[in-house]
Amino acid sequence: MSSYGNYPYQRLRRNRKSDFIRKLVQEHHLLVTDLVYPVFIVDGKNREESISSLPGQKRFSIDQLLKVANECSRLGIQGLALFPMIEGAKNDKFALESYNPDGLVPRAVNVLKHEFPNLGIFTDIALDAYTPDGHDGVVDEHGYVSNDLTNEILAKQALCHAQAGADFVCPSDMMDGRVLKIRATLDNNNFVNTGIMAYSAKYASTLYGPFRDATGAVSRSGSSLGKSGKTTYQMNPANSHEAIHEARLDLYEGADIIMVKPGLPYLDVVYRIKSEFKKPTAVYHVSGEYAMLKQCGDWLDYDRAVMEVMLCFKRAGADIIWTYAAIEVANLLRTGC
Repeated sequence: MSSYGNYPYQRLRRNRKSDFIRKLVQEHHLLVTDLVYPVFIVDGKNREESISSLPGQKRFSIDQLLKVANECSRLGIQGLALFPMIEGAKNDKFALESYNPDGLVPRAVNVLKHEFPNLGIFTDIALDAYTPDGHDGVVDEHGYVSNDLTNEILAKQALCHAQAGADFVCPSDMMDGRVLKIRATLDNNNFVNTGIMAYSAKYASTLYGPFRDATGAVSRSGSSLGKSGKTTYQMNPANSHEAIHEARLDLYEGADIIMVKPGLPYLDVVYRIKSEFKKPTAVYHVSGEYAMLKQCGDWLDYDRAVMEVMLCFKRAGADIIWTYAAIEVANLLRTGC
């Protein structure tokens, strides 16, 4: 203990002096087993399509997706989250393709689980990839997304994915009561061990733009989402108490894991949810967040920045991190970055 006059102070910098002590006193640690890699898939064969809004990311046909799965498995990444680009006439108001057992997602799940049985497969439960307007549900004659009708379709979609072999179905739609409906449907059809990762606090964020480009939603719908966008079902970015209520309801209805999306601007929500419920908590490092880091160019040390972001997620309380940087982060962890 040293002092200036009568005022004692401690030299906290002693524990920052050397690399070994910084590592010994580090409070939070990032592991490759924390990571899930979101990937975009398309129909056909031998397709790898670059996505201009997401540097380094591609859309993969199923045969090419196997190479990605092999790389993830080799690195120790725990799972893939599948997001389809549904093309042409397969889009319709009632999203019939979303629960087609011969559809793109069920086929991809089936192949992945056959080839990589120990790799976790997470599937998106929402209708935006299958509707012409890009909404997450069925739009009624007044332009409002019909909650209960959408839930009926979401339950069919979740069952379809479970039958294909998905480990977790992940409702991202933000309809009221959808977790309860999905859990009951899965249980009644003997899929009691299929998990639900609920997007419990999904905000109506501007940071999803590159994702919508990657899934083709922008080219399909243009501005047809309307001025309000998805604000009638996704959460207001100004609210955090509401996120606690949403998470509590999802857990009560049967969610196994709860998610906050986006990630970095909502670390306070991650912290509050983890502190309140002490349940497995995921965070989605979304497309806009990833793209901003990538597009900083020489103004930013990308490797150090992305690792800093990942550690911030862990510090806030996230157990699971969905990130487009998963493969990069896994490689950085291998090299001791």
